[in-house]
Amino acid sequence: MGALPRFAVIRFPGSNCDDDVLRVARDVLHARADFVWHKDHSLAGFDFVFLPGGFSYGDYLRAGAMARFSPIMDEVLRFAAAGGPVVGICNGFQILCEAGLLEGALLRNAALRFAAREVTIRVERGGTCFSDGAVGRILRMPIAHADGRYHHDAPDRLEAEGKVVFRYVGDNPNGALRDIAGVTNERGNVVGLMPHPERASEPILGSDGGRTLFESALRWWSRR
Repeated sequence: MGALPRFAVIRFPGSNCDDDVLRVARDVLHARADFVWHKDHSLAGFDFVFLPGGFSYGDYLRAGAMARFSPIMDEVLRFAAAGGPVVGICNGFQILCEAGLLEGALLRNAALRFAAREVTIRVERGGTCFSDGAVGRILRMPIAHADGRYHHDAPDRLEAEGKVVFRYVGDNPNGALRDIAGVTNERGNVVGLMPHPERASEPILGSDGGRTLFESALRWWSRR
C-alpha cells in the first residue's frame, strides 16, 4: 500500500469524538495523525482531514452552523477544492453541509428525541475517499445525534448523480429522506455520514465494521 497518509483531526469547542478518530488512525491503521485546533490557519503537511462528531460550539443556532465559520474551515475549503480527502462524521457531516461542501441539510430527528443506538448501513457507492472497495458491504455501527435527519430538495437528482454513499437498512433511526445515512460530493473526495465508524473499529467495542471505512480511506489514498 506504500506510505500512509497523515491524518488531521479537527478539534472544535464541543468535539467529543476527536480522541476516538485519532486512536483509530494511530492504533488501528498505524498511520500518522494529529489534532488541528479550530483557530489554526494551516493544514500544511496533512493528507487527509477528519471533522469528528460532538457538539461544536454547543450546537448553538443549529448543529454545525457556527463551526462552519471557524478559521480552520477556510483551509478545509481550500483543501477540498484541491481534491484533498475530507470526511465528516456526525457533527462533522453537519458542518460540511453548513459549509456547502456537501449538498443537503441535517434536520431534527423525526421523533424529536436524541437517538443513540446501533444501526445497520449499506455502502451504496464505492470509489469515494471513505467507501473505496466497500460497495455493497453491510455494516453495524452506533449513532448518537438529535439532528441527523438528512434532507435534500432534489433527491432524484442526488440519486442519479451517485451522491448517496450510505443508506440505513431496516431501521431508519431519524426519518432521513430515503434512508440516507451519508453522501458525497461529485468528485468523491468529500464524504459525510451520521453513524460513528470510529466507535465500531475494534472487536472489543462490539463491532469492527467501522474499520472497513477507515481501511477504504487508505485504499483510496494508495490509488491516487
